[in-house]
Order: sequence, then C-alpha cells, then structure tokens
Amino acid sequence: MKITFAAPELPRSGAIAVFVLDGKAKTATAERLDRETGGAVTRAMAEGRFQGRRDQVLVIPGAPGITASRIVLLGLGKAEDVDDLTAQNAGGRAVGQLATAGFAALAIAADPIRGAKLSGPAFAANVAYGAVLGGYRFDKYHTKVKPEDKASLETVTVMARDPVAARRAYEPLARIAESVLFTRDLVSEPANVIFPASLAQQARSLARLGVKVEVLEKAEMKRLGMGALLGVAQGSANDPRLVVMRWNGAPRARSKRPIAFVGKGVTFDTGGISIKPAANMEDMKWDMGGAGVVIGLMRALAARKAKVNAVGVAGLVENMPSATAQRPGDVVTTMSGQTVEVINTDAEGRLVLGDAVWYCQETFKPHTLIDLATLTGAIIISLGHEMAGLFANDDRLAERLTEAGKKVGEPLWRMPLGDAYDKDINSDIADMKNVGSGRGAGSIAGAQFVKRFVQDGVAWAHLDIAGVTWATRAKPIVPKGGTAFGVRLLDRLVKDHYESR
Repeated sequence: MKITFAAPELPRSGAIAVFVLDGKAKTATAERLDRETGGAVTRAMAEGRFQGRRDQVLVIPGAPGITASRIVLLGLGKAEDVDDLTAQNAGGRAVGQLATAGFAALAIAADPIRGAKLSGPAFAANVAYGAVLGGYRFDKYHTKVKPEDKASLETVTVMARDPVAARRAYEPLARIAESVLFTRDLVSEPANVIFPASLAQQARSLARLGVKVEVLEKAEMKRLGMGALLGVAQGSANDPRLVVMRWNGAPRARSKRPIAFVGKGVTFDTGGISIKPAANMEDMKWDMGGAGVVIGLMRALAARKAKVNAVGVAGLVENMPSATAQRPGDVVTTMSGQTVEVINTDAEGRLVLGDAVWYCQETFKPHTLIDLATLTGAIIISLGHEMAGLFANDDRLAERLTEAGKKVGEPLWRMPLGDAYDKDINSDIADMKNVGSGRGAGSIAGAQFVKRFVQDGVAWAHLDIAGVTWATRAKPIVPKGGTAFGVRLLDRLVKDHYESR
C-alpha cells in the first residue's frame, strides 16, 4: 500500500475519509463535502446517531454532487484530546473500513484542528503512520482468496495544507512502521520457515542499514560456557544461534556505554520433555516474539538514524523432545558460573535469557538493559491480553517505560519483585531452580530468575509479553496476528530519554 501526500482536494474516484469532532463539529473538508452534497453529511449524522465521539465511524455510500463513491466519517472526540495516538488510530480505522471494500484509492483529509494537542503536518503524518500499521496483512500463504476478502487498497493519499511538511514529518515514522511490519512478518511465519539459522539470517539483513551484526554458533557458545541456553537447544536438530546487533549512532563525544535489549527467541516451543498439551501448540511459533521485537527495534533505530549507541542480543533456540533433549532434574552451568536445576523443561525461556543477558553485560557493559520474552502463561492470567508485565530494579526506568507505553498504545503494568519470591527459586542441589515451588506467582518467579543474571549497577527491566505478542481480535493499528508489541514502545523510550540532543 503506497502512502502519498497532497493538498486538500475532493477525489474524482475511490473513497474519502474526513474527521468530525465531538458534538458533530465538522472539519474543513467535511464541511465542504456537506455543501457539495446538499447536506448529505449532516443528514447521515442525524440518521446514524453519529456524534463525532472518538472511535465512532459512519460510512456514507456516496452522495449526489461528488464523484467519490464512498464517504467515511471518523470521530475524533474532543479537540483538546486529539494527540498522535488519536491520529494514528483514526488512520488505521479508515483503512480498516475500506481494506477489502473494492476501492483501490482512499483519500484522508487531515485538516488542521483548532485547539488540538496535535495538528498540522504532524497530525497528517500520524494519520499516515496509522494507516500503514492498520493496513498490515499477512496473507502470503493464501493461494485462493475470495474477491470479497482480497485487500484492494493500493494508495492512501493524506491531504494536508502543507503536504511537503507532512511528508517530512512522516519519514521517520515510516521507518518505524517498516520495522513494525518486519517484526510482524517474523512472528507470523511458521516454524518450518523461521528457525534459529533462518531468523539469524533475517537479522543479518540489518547490515545494509549500518547495523553491525554478528552471529555466534553452537561451538562458540559452548566455549563461552552457555550451558543454560545450549541445554534448551540440545533436543533439536536445529542448532542454536546468538545474534548480536550493534547500532552506534551517538556522537563520539558521548559515552560509549550503550543501552541494551535482549530477546528470547524460542522459534518453536513444544515444552521439551515436559511437553505441552497438543491443543493450540501451533501458537508456539511466536515464542520468538521477544527476539523479533529486538531485531525490529534495532532495525528501526538504524533506519531513522537514532542518535544512540544500542546493542541488541537475541538468543535463538528450538525446544524439542528427543533422545538428546534436556531432562527434568538436569543441572546446567550458566555462562555466569551459576548453576540451575531444571525442574520443568517448559520453563526454558528464562534459561535462554540468563546466558544472553550475562553475555550482553560482559561484552558491552550497558548502563541499561531491557529484556523481552513471551515468558509465562501466568502473566496472561494476571493481565489478560491488554497489557504486558513490567518488572524492574530501577524505578526511573520503570516510569519511563510505562510513560512510553501509554504514548504509543502499548501499555505496561508493573509487577512486584522481592526477597520472598527470590527464595522460592532456591534449589536444594544447585544455586537455583528454573521454576518456583508451586503454581502461584509464576511470572514473578520467571522475572526473579532473570534478575539473578543482572549485574550490579545496571538498570534493568523485564517485559513479559506473552499476552500481547499475538492478537486474536483486531484493533485500529494492530490487525489480528503478530503485533510487534514493544518495537514502538522501546523506540519511543529511546527517543524520549536516551538519544543525544
């Protein structure tokens, strides 16, 4: 789908979307359409009980006086509440209404809004951004698609008073959108397409953007003593990989210490010997969601030339049951030297993270480290599919992450850590075990495990994204399927707090 910008003009064909504020207050192009159609917009609002409240949509199937075949009214709510997320959702909602309606072209009138938090070129840019995010579809494996289900939109034109400035404001957002879609593709691919070696190869593609990419293979990880990560991988015919990505965008005068991101990349998780139930096991293709987000984030930072030094590390394994698989009760030695009694082989992500987090700190000495993982089903019991769980050893980092999540519509909820929870993962025969003693506080036990690999002086946060990596119902800028939850959040965090000014 192509995005273009143009001056306001009623289209000669296709569809047009216009905005209406709370109380039926029409924006400039909506007013013009109402005049050209002899009041059709006003009549439709009255008959359809449309008030212009946020998220309201009203579709008018054409009207006399104009050549456009369809008019879409999009409610924005109160002017003082219109911000970048409002604009993005409106753009996504417009595309969602017409994606399969048979129209090849859609024009969206991003008129200035007096009194809004966001208006002008920035408003238009965010409308376009939302249109791209909301227009995503993963349909590469469909060989037969019914005409009524086939995506028809080819071009979305965002009309603004200053289209040149709008295009300029959109450019960095476009780079982020490309990276979000890249991550969604990775998460959506089946496990026979995305496995450790092929996912590492996808990460290598970031080199063309200036990211330094290194891939550690099994022998090197063994030399480094990554017994926890290798223990998870030993039951699979697909050898593990550790992907290391570096983006050095900060000016030389700045500290060389980077901010670091570490992702769990279990490309398929059967549970190993502690095998999962068969029902819904196909979902475990996206157990590499944390790694996908880290790869997508590094792509976004490089693509928009972020002024930051950042490191991304992704531990890639496949967790399979076989004659060589790790057994419950095995003891492994991690790269840190700490030992782990493996009670449950389905609690494998934290083993991968332990070695990856330690390697990242030993190699790059980051000042801040954030890991992401589809770690526990317990976080879904706690938070459902609306928020990700946030664990942190640093209040300021937790506050910054929460703030960034609110701004981009990827909300976080802070969960507790503490000595009592930490003691629950003590083992009788090793330094720790990989699960707690009972069914309670499962997501906290996972976070406490990872925390044992965080070095002194490092601000650390753990995001458990198990409930938000895959969407079963569509939202305006997040269609069903892989969400890439975390790419926009962490990009915003970096932009707001860690880039050189």
